[in-house]
Amino acid sequence: MVLVGSGASLVLRAPAKVNLSLRIIRRRPDGYHDLDTVMQKLDLCDLVTLTVTDDAGIILRCPDSDLPEDRSNIVFRAAEAFFAACKCEKVGVNITLEKNIPIAAGLGGGSSDAGTVLAGLNRLFGAGFSAAELVALARPLGADVPFFVTDFGAVRAEGIGDQMSAVSSLKDCTFVLVNPGFPVSTRWVYEKYALTMADKDSKLCDSQKKTSHVFPYAGSNDLEQITLPSYPEIERFKQNLLGLGASSVLMSGSGPTVFGIFPDEDGRVSTLVRQAVHVLEQQNGVKVFVTQPV
Repeated sequence: MVLVGSGASLVLRAPAKVNLSLRIIRRRPDGYHDLDTVMQKLDLCDLVTLTVTDDAGIILRCPDSDLPEDRSNIVFRAAEAFFAACKCEKVGVNITLEKNIPIAAGLGGGSSDAGTVLAGLNRLFGAGFSAAELVALARPLGADVPFFVTDFGAVRAEGIGDQMSAVSSLKDCTFVLVNPGFPVSTRWVYEKYALTMADKDSKLCDSQKKTSHVFPYAGSNDLEQITLPSYPEIERFKQNLLGLGASSVLMSGSGPTVFGIFPDEDGRVSTLVRQAVHVLEQQNGVKVFVTQPV
């Protein structure tokens, strides 16, 4: 580990992600689930600033946010894991997290922040952890965190999300994200999924069957069968996006955010996207984001 002077800093972008497909394979004895998913990073990002301090320890600040600033925050625990792995107790860091990604939205914001902190501290302090070692540090923090310590724009991930192989990022398209403005607990969705897996004759809606699959990887999300019946607004937004010209629509992760993929016209944001944003923003409490794949 390289000695770094107090005040040295990095400003990093922590990208959101969407699940272009998500299959649940099985529940594991440790409580996690084995997955088969394709994840795509987006240029909607949180900002993370890491600054070396004179005093040992971790200081976390989350301005303009209700997020905790102690070890109950995954970002704090990521920094703890890094310094424990370095076996260094005489260095400190000040972390400032500026949130732009909605919280508990199925967009991986917390996981991205944690993974970005791990990779950023490795760079800032010159710790020299390899990509595989960073993944090992990220794995205990959460299923999506390993993705965000990599440089991959898109991956197919298996296991709990830690067995990754790079795939081609989507190109020449724009994502319109629709967040209904309320959070959904990932833990609740997975626990309820485990209780209902035996129901093989579900008649729940599956609007994805109506989608024209012009983009690779776009598929189904097994967690929709849990989230959609409890939050029917999500299905309504999927139908809205399809009606407004999206080529593919899906709920990301455990929800509630829904994304629509719109083809770009000569690399420019299309008229369809602008019209979709205008229509969707008229609905109370809805947050709409226009973003591109990384």
